[in-house]
Amino acid sequence: MNPLKAAQDAAIAAAREARARYRDGLLAPSAGVAPGMTQANLIALPRDWAYDFLLYAQRNPQACPVLDVTDAGSYATPLAEGADLRTDLPLYRVWRDGVLAEEVADGRAAWAEHADLVTFLIGCSFTFETGLLEAGIEIRHITDGCNVPMYRTNRACRPAGRLHGEMVVSMRPIPAERVAEAATITARYPAVHGAPVHIGEPARLGIADLARPDFGDAVRVEPGEIPVFWGCGVTPQAAVMASKVPFAITHAPGHMFITDVPDRTYHV
Repeated sequence: MNPLKAAQDAAIAAAREARARYRDGLLAPSAGVAPGMTQANLIALPRDWAYDFLLYAQRNPQACPVLDVTDAGSYATPLAEGADLRTDLPLYRVWRDGVLAEEVADGRAAWAEHADLVTFLIGCSFTFETGLLEAGIEIRHITDGCNVPMYRTNRACRPAGRLHGEMVVSMRPIPAERVAEAATITARYPAVHGAPVHIGEPARLGIADLARPDFGDAVRVEPGEIPVFWGCGVTPQAAVMASKVPFAITHAPGHMFITDVPDRTYHV
């Protein structure tokens, strides 16, 4: 067998195995799982809100890069044959009138509340972490076995229809001498947030304390490291809160949908 084909088949098998474990109830962040396979953020909205969100994503592509949009009422995606978007993520959030109502490991009951939900899969920065790791750049949250830290910022997204809100960013500490390299590597993945939106000086993003992320877990920033910030697919959840969207289902931050699409597909 062709070694490249064998490696690809093994990676797809790992992605499918991970989805099966989540479907069976495994609850854990997905960073570092099925390496080399694209991960995605998720938001499902009633069809009445879908156009507003599609426009919001188009106007804010670095924070909300769209990988796929389902038909109304569908929970399937060509990004992962046979997958069920209602069950194959580790953890979901259910929102009512812009307020987090509950977190559930199985989204089927929530999906059943609205027959016309349109689901958006949004690029995730976990995808470009493969390139960073291959270059020998440590990913601290993977090293420490925790969730990536994410922060709400003072940067307003461009509004669309009834939707408005601020950008959310993820942060990775990078050795100062490798920041330019990390920026170059991630810029080659524009479909999964691409280049950093900010480097250093968290206060300029309105972040008062790196040790207190709004989502995820705090990570160590060692001497000689610079905090580097990328657009984050939790940004739609900030819009749900700010805009008081009547109903939405999202992934829980750091608990992604793992696709059957290799990371390199989104490398330019």
